[in-house]
This record gives sequence, structure tokens and C-alpha cells, in this order.
Amino acid sequence: MKRLWIPCKPRMNNKNSHMNTRLIILKTTLWALVGTLAMVTVARGIFGLGATTALSDAMPWGYWNALKMSVVALAAGGFVLAGTVYVFGVEKYRCFVRPAILTAFLGYLTFVTILLYDLGLPWHIWHPIVYPQGHSVLFEVAICVMLYLTVLLLEFAPVILEYRWFGHSVFRLIHKILKRVTIPLVITGIVLSTLHQSSLGSLFLITPSRTHELWYSPVIWVLFFVSAVGLGLMMVMAESFFSAWFLGRKLHADLLSGLGRAASVVLFVYVGLRLGDLALRGLLGSAFDGSWQAWLFLLEISLSALVPATLLSFRRVRTSVPGLAICAGMTIFGMIGYRFNVSVVTFLRQMAYFPTWAELAASFGIVAAAMLVFIFFVERLKVYPEEHGDSADTPYGFALKGNYDPGTVQSLLPDSLRAVRRYSLAAIVAAAATLAFLPAELFSTSGLPKTPVAAARTVDGVMLARVSGHGHEISLVGSDSTDSMGNGRASLMMIDGNRNGRLVLFPHKLHVKAFGGAASRDTCVTCHHGNMPFDQNTSCAACHRDMYTATDIFNHASHAAKLGGNEGCAKCHADPAQAKTRTTATACAECHDDMLLADSMIEPPQDDMTGCAAGYMNAMHGLCVSCHEYKAMSEPETYGAQFGDCVTCHRDVDDSDLRRMKPYVMHTLAAEGK
Repeated sequence: MKRLWIPCKPRMNNKNSHMNTRLIILKTTLWALVGTLAMVTVARGIFGLGATTALSDAMPWGYWNALKMSVVALAAGGFVLAGTVYVFGVEKYRCFVRPAILTAFLGYLTFVTILLYDLGLPWHIWHPIVYPQGHSVLFEVAICVMLYLTVLLLEFAPVILEYRWFGHSVFRLIHKILKRVTIPLVITGIVLSTLHQSSLGSLFLITPSRTHELWYSPVIWVLFFVSAVGLGLMMVMAESFFSAWFLGRKLHADLLSGLGRAASVVLFVYVGLRLGDLALRGLLGSAFDGSWQAWLFLLEISLSALVPATLLSFRRVRTSVPGLAICAGMTIFGMIGYRFNVSVVTFLRQMAYFPTWAELAASFGIVAAAMLVFIFFVERLKVYPEEHGDSADTPYGFALKGNYDPGTVQSLLPDSLRAVRRYSLAAIVAAAATLAFLPAELFSTSGLPKTPVAAARTVDGVMLARVSGHGHEISLVGSDSTDSMGNGRASLMMIDGNRNGRLVLFPHKLHVKAFGGAASRDTCVTCHHGNMPFDQNTSCAACHRDMYTATDIFNHASHAAKLGGNEGCAKCHADPAQAKTRTTATACAECHDDMLLADSMIEPPQDDMTGCAAGYMNAMHGLCVSCHEYKAMSEPETYGAQFGDCVTCHRDVDDSDLRRMKPYVMHTLAAEGK
């Protein structure tokens, strides 16, 4: 029998074999994360934020916001390297420009993708374009992201147009035009990125009472920008190590040494600004007070800047590949930690928050998808300059396979088909596993969990005038209190709707005095804006019965019974041509003319909340915060500029506080199972 001869490809050397194995393992892992992302995306789209995340109306700011700030900072290498080469003319770093711009483009694309998951109504993402809010920092962030993402696409477009599919003269002309306007595009990108990087820090200028003093700063927008520049330089290093390790690209260690020297200077500037700001505000001692925040601050600033900047100042470290890799890793980890600390870890919240596994899975999946796109472009486009051994027929980073074995069908399959099967299987298995671990509540009809509001309790407290002369210090009276405080005793309402310990001690008599001096109808209507039938000064919890979600306060069955059943429908649904819905029904106030009270600070919405009461937290904040902010603005000499801050009303209690409370209060707590 004549022997079948099949031509063989050259064998791989050990280096290429290991490299190819690394890439296969990496891609398989990334595709598995993308499969998980696909299933979480379906669950997020169908069941919403509240069902798949730890976010809520009470906790709208969480893990995804910190991640968005991090990926944008990681993308800063794009404008730093583009400015270095095209504006300052340092040509030796040109080999880093295209990969840095690609990383920046994918970073901002990742930002927008995470934003779509984070928005309650993601299809409204276009609203800032047609509903501009010129005084909003978030509006500036949104516009800069949109514009800079467009600029990055135009900067990277010549790389795409160099692919063999775009050989037509029209594409050649577009490529030529884009190359000619490179410098204006780069300058525009630098301006937009500078605005955006600093504006992310500016968001926290309005939260001095929520951001811990070691992370809050009046120049936080400068800190965000400078840290982004240092992180961008380190990210270029990490990107070079990644491409060399997984894709077989040449590692320009001599050029990376120069970037390390520049990064050392920038990181030292960042440390100086950070510590100098604390020293000027007299808060540097807080970094050494032994609290967990102090230890976290010292760890973060050491990892992110101080240690790598010091190491990179030594030539021996800068010229060492392991040294550069370690410094880059520390800075990336530390700077991401800085943004997470500012916006999540040390950010004062109204309730405990920890991201769900679905939030984490979606984040890892989005980043994995961005990495796959990066690998795809590097393998097929001229993202890196051509090196010795590159071939037009061999995708970058792929080593040639060894001899085929003609005895198996598997070996006769094209490499591309085998890869598709492997990666598709990884994605499908991961998606199936994710489906198995989704909470069973998602598939029930019960909807989101409810948080019934517990009514306010009356307790004894102490009110003493503050030393500043603005307002009072209010606290509970413990069983060990002495009579020396008797002149400050007061009967207080303890408002703790969800019994989580983040309570408000409300001096009702003091507010009555401030709004009229006597508990009369004219005084009470200022806050008690609506009454239940046959009631006066109805308590907030009577209508706003759920802590976070709107409550239906209209009892249809009761009204139907009192109006004669089906025959009474026309009394509320007067127009027979219209559908019998809540929005077409007669307004409640037309029959209950004493339900809504005149001269109240609250004007309930008449359209989209007909027969509904907003969540208790939103209602209380809408009443109390708006009034406090108005008083702080109109009478600052009496109330102080910080009268509208959260800490003016809110305080936390722990078990030791509760044990010191009077016995009858403890009896109430025990009866409620608290």
C-alpha cells in the first residue's frame, strides 16, 4: 500500500511552545469570564439592578463607580505617550504609542460598558447630549468621555485602515487625512483627558462629610490627575510585559528604563502633594493615629507611590526587568486601591454595602472582553512595529504548530477551528455554571424584597448647645446619667425606619417652636403635608410604609365597596372612552379635599405618583435635607454652613449604646426582637 505523505510544519522551539501554551490558557480563561458575563448581563437586563447587585436607592454608589474611575486612570497612558511623542517630539518612545492608544481606547470603552450596567435605565445614556446640565460635574465627565472616546477612535483608526481589507482608494484617502491631523487630535485628546481625569476627583468636592479626612482634599482633582499620569506610565510598562510574555513581542528594556525614571518623578510629586495637603490642613497626624483607616492610608500610599518611586530612583532597579515589573505592579495595585478607598472603602454610607458576586463577575467579564479585543488587534493589526521574524501570513504572537499526526481527525482540523471549539466550550460551560448559581429569587414573582418601616419611638435625650453656637448636640440619656444634665433633658423621637442603628434623634418640640411656637394646625402643616381620612398630622410612616420603594396608599377594594361596587366605577373613572387606570382616574384630592394641606413645604407630585407614596428614606430626606439646606443658606449665622450635612442629624449606635438606654426603651427593643 502506498504510504500517504503529508507535509509538516517546522517544530516549535521551547520558548515559542511555552508562549503559545500561555496564550491558550489565558484566552480560555478570558472566554470563560465572558461566558459568565453573558449570563449576568441577561439577568441584569431582565431583573434590574436591585435583583442582581447590592445597589439600591439607599446605596446607589458602589463598586462599579470605583471600577470606572480605575479603568479610566489605567487608560491615562494614551494621552501621556501621545503627548510625549507627537507634542514634545521624543521619538524614541514611538513604539509605545499605538499600544498605549489602543489601551486607552479600550479603557474608555470599558468605562462606558460598565456605565451601562450601572445605570438604572441604561437606554437613557444619551440624555446628557440633549439635556445639558452646565453646572454639573457629572455632565462635564459625560461630555469629556464621549468626546475623548471619539478622539481615541480617530487616533487608532489609521492602524485599522492599514489592514489589507481597506486597500480601496477611499480608505487610503481617509488614512492620509487622519495622519495629517494627528497632532491636533493628540492635543484635543490631552485637553479632554486632563479635564476628565481631574473631574472624577472633583465629584468628591461635594462630599466633605462623607469622604474620610485622609482621602478628602480640596485639591483632590489635582491628585486624581497627577496619579493618573504616574499610573499611565506604569501601565505602559505592564502592557509591554504582557505583550512580551503572552504575545512574543520584543521587550524594549532600555526605553522602559526611561519611562521608569519619569514615573519616579511623577510619583514623588504625587506623594508630596498628598502629604503636603494633609500637613497644611493639620491632618497629617491622622495618618499615624493607629486606626484602620490610618493603616490603610499608609499601605496605599506606600504601594501606589512611595516605594516604587524610591526603587525607580536607583539605576540598578530601572535597568532590571524584574525590578520594573514589580514597581509597575505595585503602582497599578496601589492606585486602583486609592480610587476604591476614596469612593467605596472609606466613604461614609447610610447602610452597609458589599458587592454581590454578580457585580464582581460582570466586572471581571467586561475587563476580560477588553483584554480579548486587545489581543485580537495585536494579532491581526500592526499595533506594534514590525520585528524580525514577523510574517504577513503569521498572526503576531502565534508560534507554528509541530508535526501533524495523520492518524487522528483532530490534527486535520484547522488551528482556528480547534481554537473556536475550545474557547466556545469554555464560555458555554461558564455561562451554564453562572446560571446554576443565580439566586432563586430572580425566578420568582415576588419581586424585590420589601423593607417595612418601623414607626418612630419616643425616648429621653439630652440637648446641649454646641460650642460653635450653631445648633445642639443631641444624645440619648443612659441609665447612668446624672441630674447635672437635667437642664438639657428633652423628649426626642428616635427615627430608625429600618432598625439598622443609623438613627436620627429628632427634637419635635424644638421644631414646633421654630415654625410657630405652638402645636397648632398652621404650624404642623409645614411638615405634615398630607392626612389620612379622619386624621390630623398623620405620621410619615403611615403613608411612606416601605423604606426604599414607593408604597400604594390607595385601597381599591375599600373604595369600590363604599361606592356601590361596579356601579360606582364611573364616580372615579368618569370618561368611559378611556382605559380604567390609575392615571385616568379622578385625583384623590378632588374627593378628599382635606387630604393635601396648604402652606406645606412639600408638594407631592400629581402625575407619576398618583395614589402612591415615595419611599420613606426619600420622603424624609426630601423634607429634612431641603429645609436644612435652605436654613444654612438663608441664615448661616444662626445655623452654620454645614447645617445640611448628614452628620447634623444622623448618628450611629452600637450595642453598648443600647445597653445604656433606659429600661423601657430596652423593653421595646426586646419586644421587637432587636
